Amino acid sequence: MQEIKVPKGQILQHSGALNSKIYAVKSGLLRSYSIDKKGREHIFMFAPEGWTIADSVKPDLPCDLFIEALEDSQILVFEKKIENSSNIESLINRINVLQKRVIMLMSSSAIERYQHFVETYSDIVQRVPQKMIASYLGVTPESLSAAKKDWYKNQAK
Repeated sequence: MQEIKVPKGQILQHSGALNSKIYAVKSGLLRSYSIDKKGREHIFMFAPEGWTIADSVKPDLPCDLFIEALEDSQILVFEKKIENSSNIESLINRINVLQKRVIMLMSSSAIERYQHFVETYSDIVQRVPQKMIASYLGVTPESLSAAKKDWYKNQAK
């Protein structure tokens, strides 16, 4: 394990890289994302303080995701070996969030997706640009705006 400080905007992992790592966030905010053949970003996950983020491929295979610091961050870097993971709870949390997200993307409306995002990431809603939230939810920024308007209207009732 190694503890490092990374500035906002630093890419910790590039898609296609070998020997990817596991990153545990002590402070700051990271995201993982892919870029499709048309050049569009698709955010896979956010990792605020206390969360762990990694690409799920084996360390000897090319990874699928980019991992970037969205804020100046202090992180712990682990090799991809389960015995080196000091916080199994954060890994379980990560798997749980991913599982719920996949189910949500298959069966939920944009309003339900946004509500789930707010519940899951309540501490980062104001820290992440709306464009990134839309990418994470798999909707256009315009659809997110409409979903948020409806969501806030329903919250006021």
